[in-house]
Amino acid sequence: MDFNDYFPACRTPVSADWIDYNGHMSEAFYVLVFGFATDALLDAIGVDETYRARHHSSVYTLEAHVRYLREVGEGAPLQVFSTVVNSDHKRLHVHHGMQREDSGEVLATSELMLMYVDTESGHSADFPAAIGASIARFRSRYPGRPAEGELGRVIALPR
Repeated sequence: MDFNDYFPACRTPVSADWIDYNGHMSEAFYVLVFGFATDALLDAIGVDETYRARHHSSVYTLEAHVRYLREVGEGAPLQVFSTVVNSDHKRLHVHHGMQREDSGEVLATSELMLMYVDTESGHSADFPAAIGASIARFRSRYPGRPAEGELGRVIALPR
C-alpha cells in the first residue's frame, strides 16, 4: 500500500498501557490512533476546535471499518496517513493507513464516513463554502487513493 499522496496525519509510539492480554496493541487503541488522524485531517481542512466552538458545528462519524492487518507491540513507532476519498455537500469519505514508521509495514487501515453537523440543532448541515473550498484544496494536495478492493469491504462468512 502506497501512502505517498496521503496527508501525514499523525505519529505516535505504542504506549505500554495500549498492550492487551495477547501482548500486542488492543483493538481499541488502533481506533484511538485513527481518531487522532481524523482530528488532524479535520484541523487541516479548517474544522478545528476553535472553528467548531465559534460556528457551533462538528463532524460526526457515521460509519467506520477497521482492518487489523498486523500485530504491533509496545514502543512501535506508528505513523498514520490519511486521504479524503470523496466528499459531497455534508459528508467526507476518509481512508487512513497505519504503518510502522521504521519499516513502512502496513499495520491497519480505517475507512470512515463522516458528516458535518450543526451542534445547536443536532442535525446534519451543509459545509460552509469556505470549508467546502478547503476540502477541495486538501483533496487536490493529497490525492491518494486506496488500493483496488480496499474500500467498501463487507464483513461476512462465506456461504
